[in-house]
Amino acid sequence: MKQQILVLLVVCLGLFSCKKEENQTEEQKTGLPNFGNIELDDIFKRKDNQLENKDSVVAVLDRYYTNVWEKGDLWGGFLVAKGDEILYESYRGFAQEGDQNPITENTPLHVASVSKTLTAMAAMKLVEAGKLKLDDPLTKFFPQFPYPDVTVFTLLSQRSGLPKYEYFIEKINPKPSELSKKFLSNQDVMNMLIRYKPELSRNTDTGFMYCNTNFALLALIIEKVTKTPFPEAMQQMVFRPLKMKNTYIFQEKDTLTAAKSFYQRGPREYPLDRLDLIYGDKNVYTTPRDLLNFSKALYAKHFLKPELMEMVFSPHSNERPGVNNYGLGFRMKIFDNGEKLTYHNGWWHGTNSVFAHLLKSNVTIIAIGNKYSQRVYTALSLSGVFENFPPEADKFNKVMDKGKDGPANGTLKEDSAFGE
Repeated sequence: MKQQILVLLVVCLGLFSCKKEENQTEEQKTGLPNFGNIELDDIFKRKDNQLENKDSVVAVLDRYYTNVWEKGDLWGGFLVAKGDEILYESYRGFAQEGDQNPITENTPLHVASVSKTLTAMAAMKLVEAGKLKLDDPLTKFFPQFPYPDVTVFTLLSQRSGLPKYEYFIEKINPKPSELSKKFLSNQDVMNMLIRYKPELSRNTDTGFMYCNTNFALLALIIEKVTKTPFPEAMQQMVFRPLKMKNTYIFQEKDTLTAAKSFYQRGPREYPLDRLDLIYGDKNVYTTPRDLLNFSKALYAKHFLKPELMEMVFSPHSNERPGVNNYGLGFRMKIFDNGEKLTYHNGWWHGTNSVFAHLLKSNVTIIAIGNKYSQRVYTALSLSGVFENFPPEADKFNKVMDKGKDGPANGTLKEDSAFGE
């Protein structure tokens, strides 16, 4: 009898192991360069998760959530983690109009310009694999592209000087045929750049200028190099390998089922417009838990080659002194004390989002709101709780003071399209 039980246990373990390997192979099966080499459970050691004053920090996070999210009636998801350990997580509000589909940890929400970080890392994986070079001019992929000095690097670092597609298309006279379409595509943006040759907003590689066109064109390059539509390329390269199971690139087929974004009052649903299918610069729908997987992977020593990883988090626009700068797909603040805060925000329609990836403390801060409110951006000030960022700590104290007697009003104004 004992022998029979032992044999049965061995068979069960074998079947479980085979099933696990089969699932992993299915998830990671792709011919494209990808992040399948990352073992999410092996990145951090126990000490990386430890926080000496954990109870008091969690209490601070809870007070913040009560003051800003609950009193301000924000909708969406909020998560703070140190290493593997989620310190605080909460969800509220709805994904569809008429108080339908309560938002949970499995509800994908639009993160708007936070999408740029994911697009950038897919491009960098192609660079690492030798499929793409940072100094490749766009004319290599699109021979008729009228700006010969624009390279992959100037797109990633927001230094191309290209005009913003959401504005230049409106200035074309007579009206382009593309603007009669219900939805524009990334290729439509490229076609209009080639046909109408709008002036650069500034000379290429002379300074920083945040521009969504950069990442819309990066998505086209990824498609060209991988010979795969961008939504599927991102699944094979990033989302599936990193077990981001509730993450996808928004497409027309998703218009009815995807979580909506709302005006603050009402709340009324924001209608879609013709820019809503352009991806690369926006249109990643994901969850805080999936984004945490992405953040954890970024901490892995072998996420990218060290020299490429260093470029991601280095400031590339140093013509003017100041706190704010941009790496490759990441914003950063470099404070007077030399400390560096790396993050990206997002805004589109009723969506506001924050993704902070703190380099020294292994802390991730994620806030995704789908009912328009700039108060969502106050989540970035929580970085001052974990690292030596005095300006963020001051902002956080002001946020908490304002929240004592009623809804907290964020002071972090976002002044450009899609979150910057």
